[in-house]
Amino acid sequence: MKVVTFGELLLRLEPEGYYRFVQVDKMTSTFGGAEANVAVSLANFGIDSYYVTKLPCHEIGQSAVNSLRRFGVHTEYISRGGSRVGIYYNERGASQRPSKCIYDRAHSSIAESVPEDFDWDSIFKDCSWFHLTGVTPALGGNLPLICEQACAAAKKAGAIVSVDLNYRSKLWTREEARAVMERICRYVDVCVSNEEDARDVFGIEACGSDVENGLINRESYKEVAVKLAQKFGFKKVAVTLRKSVNANNNRWSALLYDGSEFYLSREYDMVIVDRLGGGDSFCAGLIYSLLNGFNSRNAVEFASAASCLKHSVEGDFNMVTADEVNRLARGDITGRIQR
Repeated sequence: MKVVTFGELLLRLEPEGYYRFVQVDKMTSTFGGAEANVAVSLANFGIDSYYVTKLPCHEIGQSAVNSLRRFGVHTEYISRGGSRVGIYYNERGASQRPSKCIYDRAHSSIAESVPEDFDWDSIFKDCSWFHLTGVTPALGGNLPLICEQACAAAKKAGAIVSVDLNYRSKLWTREEARAVMERICRYVDVCVSNEEDARDVFGIEACGSDVENGLINRESYKEVAVKLAQKFGFKKVAVTLRKSVNANNNRWSALLYDGSEFYLSREYDMVIVDRLGGGDSFCAGLIYSLLNGFNSRNAVEFASAASCLKHSVEGDFNMVTADEVNRLARGDITGRIQR
């Protein structure tokens, strides 16, 4: 089974531990990015995973490519050119102090890409699934058009198309997001949203929830899922549900609507090591489970468990196996040492 994801691979720079930006004179560097995170997770689950982006030909660009290759992600469709790798700076929050991300993505290679950089007919040959997120078209330039072309080509090739709405207010406005995502969602089979994305992008809001204060009415998101499915004809809608107690402690669960029934996953009480990539690991878990014929109940449990485990792993990439996810999904939640 061949899965393709498309997006921006970023250099992640952050202070060690819980130091603030203004305290440090050095930062650690890794790579990550929404769709790349999905590609790595799928490769770790044993899926034939391909990642598409554009990166410069210099050593930092090659380091970014190598960061994917080490986990078995196929990189032969990556276009090379341009002058810079996008960067994001991450400061980890603690207790009541939130984490903070600062983007430095302007004029990156992919932000300045053109449609001719990507041969979608070749890329989607024998492809089973294509995944992207709302972050990529939000980078502007030609990317809204390129993302729409990619979705159209994937559908023509017979692939399932999924999208994580993944709204980022630092990249575009709600009005810009709605105009672009409405066009892209015409091609989408499986839509993933968090507790805020449907509201921010399409104005579809859950009653009885106050996300900013950590109050999530899980039942109210059934209506959100139905409205999304009715608006675009999605075959499946998943909503991830995060109750934030503080920066270190969250409660995590998800809802899956398959067009007829609703399935709510177990809720996990998490102590967070690194929350970045949590939604991406959910998407990867959902793709993996649906490709492998899991029923809706088991699919949402596997995806939620995959995401729960990601919160215990440093960096953007989810360094867990399908066996580890299955153990958690089956109820092994104690975290006892394995000998």
